[in-house]
Amino acid sequence: MKNKNTSNDTKEDKQTPNKEEAKSSPSNKQKDTSKDKQKASKAEKDDEKDTEAVSETLPQEVVDARRRQFLKQAAVVTGITTVFGYASFAPPRWPMSLKDPDGERGKPKIALKKLPENGFASENKGNVMGIAHGKDLEAMVRGAIDAIGGIRRFIKKGDIVVIKPNVAFERPPALGATTNPELLKILIRVVKEGGAAEVRVADNPIEAPEQCFARSGIDRAVDVAKGRIYIPSHDDFRILNVPGAKLIEKWPFFWKPFIGATKVIGVAPVKDHNLCGASMTTKNWYGLLGGRRNQFHQDIHTIIADLALMMKPTFVLLDGSRVLFQSGPTGGSLDDVRDGNTIVASTDSLAADSFGWDELLRRKSQQRPGYLDKGAAMKLGNPNWKQVPHKRIQLG
Repeated sequence: MKNKNTSNDTKEDKQTPNKEEAKSSPSNKQKDTSKDKQKASKAEKDDEKDTEAVSETLPQEVVDARRRQFLKQAAVVTGITTVFGYASFAPPRWPMSLKDPDGERGKPKIALKKLPENGFASENKGNVMGIAHGKDLEAMVRGAIDAIGGIRRFIKKGDIVVIKPNVAFERPPALGATTNPELLKILIRVVKEGGAAEVRVADNPIEAPEQCFARSGIDRAVDVAKGRIYIPSHDDFRILNVPGAKLIEKWPFFWKPFIGATKVIGVAPVKDHNLCGASMTTKNWYGLLGGRRNQFHQDIHTIIADLALMMKPTFVLLDGSRVLFQSGPTGGSLDDVRDGNTIVASTDSLAADSFGWDELLRRKSQQRPGYLDKGAAMKLGNPNWKQVPHKRIQLG
């Protein structure tokens, strides 16, 4: 009997679940889920009714405005996506392309400097040249300038004048590789007599600047004449834009002395030059360039023609007080130098240089330097100096 009762009890246990098990049975869960779905469906229908009710209460213009706003936002997103897609895949040279294979486009843009469009030339049109011969240096300087109209034709009261001598090498004056310091001293005084408020003297020598200014005697001459020397430093250079130049269209230039300048005068010695034949007033502007300018020696006549394009001075003085007729441009021996006893003032540097080639270097029978013809082709002057109005005077 015990065994039967036990068996029956066991069957009852298996067939009759307790209340908790009944609650969690699958059939009950399905019922609960069905009820939840019915509730959710009813809630959604209620929301739809509420939305329809709200929509029915909104004016049509509000609905239209919201639609337009949506379309605008969609258009903006589409436009931005299109632009970025184009910029990402456009070739490097195309506008707005993000491709920069050599890194050049990523470099910061450098502000370019420009000299006055017409340079520093006098308002009086027409080139002239004055040639003074003699042994009195001051008389020759004043005589040559007077022959082209006098200093007051070119310098006005209040002018800030930059004078560019040749101080390229650490040489004493007697060797003829640099501008005669006595001539420079006289010129500064004459310019001040014309009314200049300030006279600046500037060059970027090939050799150490301070030593060059000292050994050449230029620093002492400027100090005595109450001028101001500009010794170049790295921060004094800016990129100069020279439209039309072949080699220096955008090149570092000794900019600081030219800030506020109103007139410019070049004063250069007459020198033999192993590369271009001669170094005179036009080649003198080479001393205003910075950067790796020695590379231009490979195309020397083109760079000198570019210099004539770069700088249009008020006038130039060709220092023929002594002539470095051989072993130029550096010289090194008194045997390379002879007296020239001549000063030339000119508003045309090509004419002045041509005169120096013919009569001071005494090479009239030789082919003249190529830069003279290159400059003439660019309409920067007339190398046929006899065709330029000129006055020649002999002084004691």
